[in-house]
Amino acid sequence: MAMADLVALIAAVCWGGANMCIARGAGGKGEDNGAFLSILITATIAALVWVVAGWGAAWTLPAASSIAWFALAGALTIFIGRVFLHASIQWLGGIRGASVKRLSPLFSVLLGVVLLHEPLSRGLVLGMVLIFGGFGLLVLESMQRAGLYSSSGPAAASARRPAWVNPGLALGAVSALAYAAGNIARKYGLHGLPDPAFGAMLGSLVGALLFVVTARFVTSYRVAVHSTFSRVNPWLLGAGILASVGQLLFFVAIDRGTVSRAALIVSSEVFLTMALTRWLTPGREHLSRLAVVAAVLGVAGTVLIISDSVEPVIPVGARPLP
Repeated sequence: MAMADLVALIAAVCWGGANMCIARGAGGKGEDNGAFLSILITATIAALVWVVAGWGAAWTLPAASSIAWFALAGALTIFIGRVFLHASIQWLGGIRGASVKRLSPLFSVLLGVVLLHEPLSRGLVLGMVLIFGGFGLLVLESMQRAGLYSSSGPAAASARRPAWVNPGLALGAVSALAYAAGNIARKYGLHGLPDPAFGAMLGSLVGALLFVVTARFVTSYRVAVHSTFSRVNPWLLGAGILASVGQLLFFVAIDRGTVSRAALIVSSEVFLTMALTRWLTPGREHLSRLAVVAAVLGVAGTVLIISDSVEPVIPVGARPLP
């Protein structure tokens, strides 16, 4: 196995472990799910990597456009994407949350076609159909079950609602869309300043700032900020560390290998989430046949999209919006 492939596989294990830790450590609705803690950890690790990697090198002032793109990417991926991902896993559990996350490549293709004018081939269409089919199976499963999923299992009978209103599915879809849009913004930022560590650090700081501002108006965000500094939740701490390390390892994998190959290996995250959840927390999260089929369809769709897509080249002065 090539070094880049091994690094990508370790990144997938980290993300799978992070999903399991979020599901295990997050509280119920309105309680801390570790999103803010994860943002702070990512900012800290990215800052350390940026300082160490650039130690002794001449520092140049980044272009204002790159800073703006990195800030936008941080607002989309670090704030909206990560916060909604944690909330989705809080409602659905790690396994189903990881499956819904497979919507991200679907949205990436759609945004690439609309904003970057990429061609839409048969392979891309088939991949999107498979991913959307997997998401549809999760919706069907949700409609067939009587309760909502949370980190502590099915809700009590008195608190159950019709399953089709499970907010975890919508939260996961919004998270995937935000990640896809943020990756487009990050590409533009890296075009002017090819420094992923700086981009990740700036994006995390912007995400943390937005989280704190939102906490002034939303109780659940305020609880998350207070809980981050008032008590230590080892599961959420582990989730933040694993997610941050996974992201940095993914950068290493695509630096030493190809983006498509690394992303293909990382798509095994959903199966690793299943294995880790069943192994480390047996009986905590029910694994149905529909959930397994949804995961398989999502990964298969991702494989088709990655194998059929070409990394877009953004020309100088290109604008993502008409």
